[in-house]
Amino acid sequence: MTSRIKNIAAAFIVASSAFTGAAWAQNQLLNVSYDVAREFYKDYNAAFVAHYKKTKGVDVKIDQSHAGSSAQARAVADGLDADVVTMNTSTDIEFLADKGVVAKDWAKKFPDNAAPTTSTMLFLVRNGNPKGIKDWEDLVKPGVQVVIVNPKTGGNGRYAYLAAWGYVKKKGGTDAQAAEFVGKLFKNVPVLARGGRDATTAFLQRNIGDALITFESEVVSIDREFGAGKVDAVYPSISILAENPVAVVERTVAKKGTGELAKAYLDWLYSDEAQEIAAKHALRPRSQAVLKKHAAVFKPLQLFTVQELFGSLSEAQKVHFNDGGQFDKLYTPGR
Repeated sequence: MTSRIKNIAAAFIVASSAFTGAAWAQNQLLNVSYDVAREFYKDYNAAFVAHYKKTKGVDVKIDQSHAGSSAQARAVADGLDADVVTMNTSTDIEFLADKGVVAKDWAKKFPDNAAPTTSTMLFLVRNGNPKGIKDWEDLVKPGVQVVIVNPKTGGNGRYAYLAAWGYVKKKGGTDAQAAEFVGKLFKNVPVLARGGRDATTAFLQRNIGDALITFESEVVSIDREFGAGKVDAVYPSISILAENPVAVVERTVAKKGTGELAKAYLDWLYSDEAQEIAAKHALRPRSQAVLKKHAAVFKPLQLFTVQELFGSLSEAQKVHFNDGGQFDKLYTPGR
């Protein structure tokens, strides 16, 4: 009798532990994101955890994973159990939608094409701008070396490429002239970085290049990590509007029971508090009121959309970045 009671008690403890583990799993999220959003999500996650505790009375834990956006999307497709993905190009989420990992209509699940923040591409140059770089033309001059993310592995690189191509088009140039210009630009690229943070490391720690093309938000990260005054930000006359889309990973939340928490996590990105955090990290808020408050940070420049010149990021992907596309024709490693 005693041993039977012990066995029942042991079974109860095991069952209770399993239940507790499952319940706790429902209160944990993994956000798989792109490289240069690391610091933003670190601050956002802390604010969201406090908000959720205050409004729901529930303790939650948010884990982060950051690398080149396309590499991250492939990792999720291959089984990485992200509850949410927060990327810098829609093609990486469309890739996951095609694999059945996120909803087909993911872009309609949240406001503004499911992109709570935007950014743009600018140039970071050495302190004092010794090469006198002011606009895109300066990046194709002989003797200027430019650090860019590989467009095949990161949205950062795709936006840099499309921004350069679009600059020529917006100035009245043809596609042939744009191709020639972008070809010259990539001849000045000594090495392609894997992701945005890898590009920053190459530029600042390995001292490669005279200019780094990257997201506007990277300026704040560099000042925090390496100290202010290491780089100067150069705003070109024309650049591209980069949307930062988000999505719930349906495959994971169905398995873990985290759907409600995942949706709340992404919904709160549109709150005033979250938009303020985005602004502090030089991510352009969707909230016009918050954007206006930080007008000194977000300098006005002529921005064009991907849709305007390329149809969509998916179409740009097929024409420019798929194997055998324009990028492969324009860029030869070590050339």
